[in-house]
Amino acid sequence: MSKPSPWTTKDAEDYYGFKRWGGNNFSVDPQGNLCVHPKGDHRKIRIADIIKEVEASGLKPPLTIRVQDMLRQRVIQINEAFRKAIDEEGYEGRYRGVFPIKVNQLREVVEEILDAGEEYDFGLEAGSKPELIIALALLENRKALLICNGYKDEEYIELALMGRRLGKQTIIVVEQLSEIDAIIRIARRMGVQPQIGLRVKLTTAGEGKWADSTGENAKFGLTASEIVEVAQRLTKARMKDALRLVHFHIGSQVPNIGTIKKAVVEATRFYCELKRMGFPMGLLDVGGGLGIDYDGSRSAYESSMNYSMEGYARDVVANIKQICEESNVALPDIVSESGRALVAPHSILIFEAVDRITRDEGKVDLSKGKPHQLISELEAIRKNKRKFDPLERYHDAKEKREEAHARFSLGNLKLEERALADRLFWDICRQIRADLAHTADIPDELARLDSMLAEQYVCNFSVFQSLLDHWALDQLFPIAPIHRLNERPTVQATLVDITCDSDGKVDDFIDLEDVRKTLALHPFKAGKPYYIGAFMVGAYQDIMGDLHNLFGRVNEAHVFLEDDEADGFYIEESIPGYSVERILGMIQYNAEDLCRMLKRQVDKATKADSVRPREGVAMVDLYERLIRGRTYLIPEREEKPVKPVKLKKVRPKGK
Repeated sequence: MSKPSPWTTKDAEDYYGFKRWGGNNFSVDPQGNLCVHPKGDHRKIRIADIIKEVEASGLKPPLTIRVQDMLRQRVIQINEAFRKAIDEEGYEGRYRGVFPIKVNQLREVVEEILDAGEEYDFGLEAGSKPELIIALALLENRKALLICNGYKDEEYIELALMGRRLGKQTIIVVEQLSEIDAIIRIARRMGVQPQIGLRVKLTTAGEGKWADSTGENAKFGLTASEIVEVAQRLTKARMKDALRLVHFHIGSQVPNIGTIKKAVVEATRFYCELKRMGFPMGLLDVGGGLGIDYDGSRSAYESSMNYSMEGYARDVVANIKQICEESNVALPDIVSESGRALVAPHSILIFEAVDRITRDEGKVDLSKGKPHQLISELEAIRKNKRKFDPLERYHDAKEKREEAHARFSLGNLKLEERALADRLFWDICRQIRADLAHTADIPDELARLDSMLAEQYVCNFSVFQSLLDHWALDQLFPIAPIHRLNERPTVQATLVDITCDSDGKVDDFIDLEDVRKTLALHPFKAGKPYYIGAFMVGAYQDIMGDLHNLFGRVNEAHVFLEDDEADGFYIEESIPGYSVERILGMIQYNAEDLCRMLKRQVDKATKADSVRPREGVAMVDLYERLIRGRTYLIPEREEKPVKPVKLKKVRPKGK
């Protein structure tokens, strides 16, 4: 059997796909550390260095790292992509993008996007009253659009029209027929001329995980007959000048550019018809759907996309232009509501693997007395003196193990003997897997040995809080260790979190051609932390995470490149995750009341002499300290003195 060639950092880049899904934003240095290139150029930051600096400030993983320069670059990239497409096509309208804040409502994310998009008049989209309240306060650029989507009551409409009074480019998108009468009535009462958009239900259906939310059975949008009805009501109310925009949404993470083209063509027909009917129009909103290549395959698979951001912009511009010119209609300004494509790449979740669960590993000792006949037979299969082929060995071992389990259930096998049978079976499976390691054609049953034998790495985070889409929607995220990448990963593993729910696991991983059921990781080193990163988690995960097991939000660090250093960085802001006290307050528990109740029980135990006074004081102190502490695990390891970290300059606003 040929010996495998030495493992290199290039092998790590290929196996984990850093260059495929990360483009120019990730690399592995010669020491095996994963580096992030925030602006896609030669400047890089070792992720391990970010963790060290955050830990020096008292915060530990699990940790969300926000690479703010990467967020800014995405905003610039989409605006420049549309500018270039408009220039190349000779398109006479302009691009007026908005960020749908439902994708990530966090203040620091929204503010960074608006700051990066200021020169492009980049706006916001709100889908609820709370989101509209955020948008009205944060969006000060009067040239930028504020698109108002979602279900609307009178308060929502009043708030949107208040934006018009303040000089904002607020557009209320009608998504249900019942909304138009309320908009007309409230606008008259407030003495405001509204700007209105119509969301159309397309016959073109989306693709991917969110395909069912689109098409004629979509939750939102107006049918052709309802659009005609809205047009008549606006005409009757003498508000024809209010209708300015046509909007559609083809779904989130659309993998196939062909689907986007069909939707754009159909929506542009609606736009041209409304223009023909005498409405001023001027804006065509192509909604969201711009994808992220999570697995790096550049395919029409649901976790990928078969187009680039630049290709997306070209196709949108070209198809709108073609249909409008055919209909002899003036070209509209183009609006898009791309959220996932902007914010997903900038966020990295870092967590530590703190324990491992293995399949009955350990030495088999058969020296004590005469073993049971079943044990002897399994030992013979393990030694393979009869030179059976791997599949026959596996079948024989499986049969003997099942017999051992049956005998144990009938009371004919001791616990120690059943344990030996299990250990021998798994040892045989490991032998077979090792023998087939470099074999191309492997029977299906034996091909499953990798997942059967996979170790479980217990990781200090909650899937339900930080990777909710993986649990709820089987969304794939790139996952990889962030150090030791110059070492061969020899352990096939899945990841389990520290929640008490058996669903708190990650056992699907990206692969170039299919989905991997295990991920190759490194063996633990005593006293050394082992950090793993989940990438592209900036869309929805921050907001949609729940409080399962009351773990709550993790610590955060917002990182920027130093302007005056090739590979320097600074942490603009560190945000502690939720404390136990804060989490308890969110579910109507008062920390002081709980401490008082516990102290009352300790006092009672002290009076009954079941607890000594000194012990009682220690118990109360521990309880009070932990209730004000962090929710996640604090792994034990040999602590080294922390070197002083030089203070980093704080960058002024207006980057």
